[in-house]
Amino acid sequence: MRIIRKPLPLSPLEPCVATIGFFDGVHKGHRFLINQLKEIAASKGIRSAIITFPVHPRKVMHSDYRPELLTTCDEKIQLLAETEIDYCIMFDFTPEVSCLSAQEFMANVLREKYNVQTLVIGYDHRFGHNRSESFDDYFRYGKELGIEVLLTRAYTCNNVNISSSVVRSFLHKGEVDKVVDCLGYNYFLTGTVIGGYKVGRTIGFPTANICVEASDKLIPLGGVYAVRVAVNEESFIGMLNIGQRPTINNGEHRSIEVHILHFQSDIYDCPIHISFVRRIRSEEKFDSIEGLTTQLHKDALAVKALFKDYPSPPT
Repeated sequence: MRIIRKPLPLSPLEPCVATIGFFDGVHKGHRFLINQLKEIAASKGIRSAIITFPVHPRKVMHSDYRPELLTTCDEKIQLLAETEIDYCIMFDFTPEVSCLSAQEFMANVLREKYNVQTLVIGYDHRFGHNRSESFDDYFRYGKELGIEVLLTRAYTCNNVNISSSVVRSFLHKGEVDKVVDCLGYNYFLTGTVIGGYKVGRTIGFPTANICVEASDKLIPLGGVYAVRVAVNEESFIGMLNIGQRPTINNGEHRSIEVHILHFQSDIYDCPIHISFVRRIRSEEKFDSIEGLTTQLHKDALAVKALFKDYPSPPT
C-alpha cells in the first residue's frame, strides 16, 4: 500500500477507483466496502484507493470535540495496509474544505488531484458542505464530471448494520467480546508502562500502570477484563482494571493497570499492547485489602479458565 500525504506527488496518480471516509476502527463493514472497491478496480484494470483523514473532521471544526477513536491514525493506517489497497490518501480536512459542495469536492479534489475515475460510496456516507446532498446528487454530478458513482451494500451482523458507532456502544457497555464480531479483531489499547503506587505488589498482584498516549482513544467501561498483553515482543495473558480503585482511595483519578499472569520482569517505560477479550466484573469497593485480595485470586482463576479453551485472536 502506498501512503500519499501532502505535498501531492509531482506526477499525477494513475486512474483509480476510490472511496472516502474516516474509517475509524477499520471494522468488518469497512472491509466489506473495501473488498467491493478492490473487485471493481480489478474488473477495470486500474488502481484502488482510499481517501481518509488523519484528524476527525468534526475535531477540525470544533477543537473541544472528543471523538472517542477506535483507532489512532497510525493504527488505522496499519489496519488499512492489511486490506492490500493500492493507495491510502491522507487528505487534510480543513475549514476551507468543509465549505466545498459535493460537486466542488468531486471536481477539484477527486478528479483533478487524485484522478478518480470511479467513486464508490458507502451505503450511509455523505460528503460535501453540511453533508446535505444524497447519492442521487453525487450520481448526477459524476455524470457531468465523467466520474462513475456507485453505491455499495451494507454489511450486517446479527441483523445489525455494522458501524463505528455500534462498536462504540458495545465498548461503552464493556461488551468487548461482542466487538470482535464487528471489528474482526479484539479491541486494543497501546501505551507506555509508568510508575504507580505499587500497592499491588504488596498483596501478590503487581500491576503495570498504563499511560495511553492517544487522548482521544476510547477507553471501555470501567471494570476488570481478561486481556492479552504484548510487551517486549512477547505475549501473555492478564487481568486489567479500568477505574478509580476505590478500595485504596484513589480519588477521582481513573487508572488503567494490568496484572500479567506468571510474569516478573521490570517493564517500566516499555511500550505495551492490550487486547480486550472479556469483561469479568465491574469495579467494586471492598471493606478491606484482604477482601480485595480474595477477589483478585478469584479473578485470576476466571481469567485462566477463560484462556484455557479460548481461541487465538484473528490474524
